[in-house]
Amino acid sequence: MSQQADRRHAAVVPIRAVPARTPSFTDLGVSRQVAETLRMRGISEPFPIQALVLRDALAGRDVLARSRTGSGKTLAFAVPIVERVTPGGGSPNALILAPTRELASQVTEEFRAIADVKRLRVAAVYGGVGLGPQAKRARHADIVIATPGRLLDLVQRKMLRLDRVRICVLDEADRMLDMGFLPDVTRILEMLRPERQTMLFSATLEGAIGRLAARFIYDPVRHEVAGEDGPLVTEAHHRFVAVDQAGRLRALVRELAADRGLTLVFVRTKRGVDRLARNLKAEGFHAGALHGGMTQPARERALGRFAAGANDVLVATDVAARGLDLEHITHVINFDPPADEKDYLHRVGRTARAGRSGTGITFVTPEKTREVGRIASVLKLHTQFGDAGLRAETPRLAKLGPGSDARRPRSRPRPARRGR
Repeated sequence: MSQQADRRHAAVVPIRAVPARTPSFTDLGVSRQVAETLRMRGISEPFPIQALVLRDALAGRDVLARSRTGSGKTLAFAVPIVERVTPGGGSPNALILAPTRELASQVTEEFRAIADVKRLRVAAVYGGVGLGPQAKRARHADIVIATPGRLLDLVQRKMLRLDRVRICVLDEADRMLDMGFLPDVTRILEMLRPERQTMLFSATLEGAIGRLAARFIYDPVRHEVAGEDGPLVTEAHHRFVAVDQAGRLRALVRELAADRGLTLVFVRTKRGVDRLARNLKAEGFHAGALHGGMTQPARERALGRFAAGANDVLVATDVAARGLDLEHITHVINFDPPADEKDYLHRVGRTARAGRSGTGITFVTPEKTREVGRIASVLKLHTQFGDAGLRAETPRLAKLGPGSDARRPRSRPRPARRGR
């Protein structure tokens, strides 16, 4: 039986638990050089997902990891890659696939913060920028972080080779499949050398994710942080606000006038984002806008001003629900409610990350009470929903967890999008 066939018949592997005492980075096999770089960034000991994954990842094992948003998973694969890749290979040795430009950009910055110490070159590959300069940077990089669609563009145009990749990471794999990237991800994995190390990080390891792993991941170690079986991805305070359609702007102004840090406001449409950002500026707030209709440089400027605090309010579509990891985001406000419980988790997951506190606020109009009530029921937020004078209906068969997707009421399917 070939090695590729072996991957399709990988054995069931045990789930390893976090040790009672959190080991240090050096205990887990991280070099003192990299551990000191982390310490200088204020990261003195591993988060639970890092404590679980690092030893196996450093040893070159294939890894399946179920991790919550904001759990610190990026360093769980970035550190082993930085330790294992040798600079100057002539083409990329490590490839990280991410669902969105924002997440790819965020992961790239995480890598750069520790890759310099090992003289490794890092490049991002995503849409919205010129193909030629991007391909040139990627060809000479040791580590490439890419969205699937743009990566395939470069490979098909023979502007980038993947034959030297020996470490591949699928980051937020569930989101990539939700966005319709399964065919692209499959094609990319088929291009890579079969003897590579593969690591997959996802909020779920069941269903389509499990089938993908069974086909392409060989004899993996499966990691899940003990005690993280509940549906909520953050330690945020969750609050619902009953408001009529005409009163939403005044309600938002009241929330923004309160004591807070950086605040992310989610709106359903690009036009709605631009309109609300203009209205907030007219009210005296330093507000920026972020949506998929903007050019990549404009998006990066908006994110840069928000990260620096020049704009302390960022009005955005769901393009910001992944990959935006800023420690000073204290509030997430759903001006328009999310489509379903997954979108709620990803939005509110932008605050209270990696053990920090935060608040998620959702505006509920009479027209959306039933829809948001179902989300609150699935996420076990009945009390918070009731505190707003609203009543959450318990949906039949609503259940969030492994294997429950087929039994859950579904939102309208979204069209597949390419990562360009």
